[in-house]
Amino acid sequence: MLLTYYQSPETIECGIDEAGRGCLSGPVVAAAVILPKGFSNKLLNDSKQLSHKKRKLLREIIEREALAFSVSFVDNNEIDEINILQASFLAMTKAAESLRIRPEILLIDGNRFKSTTNIPHICIVKGDTKYQSIAAASILAKTYRDDYMEELAKEYPHYSWHKNKGYPTKDHRKAIKDHGISPFHRKTFNLLGKPTLFE
Repeated sequence: MLLTYYQSPETIECGIDEAGRGCLSGPVVAAAVILPKGFSNKLLNDSKQLSHKKRKLLREIIEREALAFSVSFVDNNEIDEINILQASFLAMTKAAESLRIRPEILLIDGNRFKSTTNIPHICIVKGDTKYQSIAAASILAKTYRDDYMEELAKEYPHYSWHKNKGYPTKDHRKAIKDHGISPFHRKTFNLLGKPTLFE
């Protein structure tokens, strides 16, 4: 069972996670979630551990019951401009600052976070497997990004984004080789999987 609080029930804690860092195309998406005091759901877990059906079900519950939630996108052009790590930090910051309730602490999934926000934060490695608010954020980030990539797939069917969601699968890389890149590919990424000088 995931933990409900990092500090205490009296603290307004906000879980934050992102999706799409390792993709070759599309945005990086971050979500911020403040759950109500005493919230508990036994299905809630890291989004990667859940089926598509369970993620959709939990998204409805989270959006209905959360005190506040926010989802922010940083597109592939900005990722190319500032790099994926900075883009992830930016998406997380935007999500936190878009909440209608100001959190007292941000629980960040991962080991690093840099932000212009002055809200205190704590980084928690594998936080989406430890705290409900981070797991909830991981579900929103993942489902919003998946929905976006499925819509893009209708315009660019070659790349099978409805299945791979922009991740570097063999089929995705073959499609890039055969058809070239789309306006949504990250040009600074190793799109064809070619060996680098460091390999």
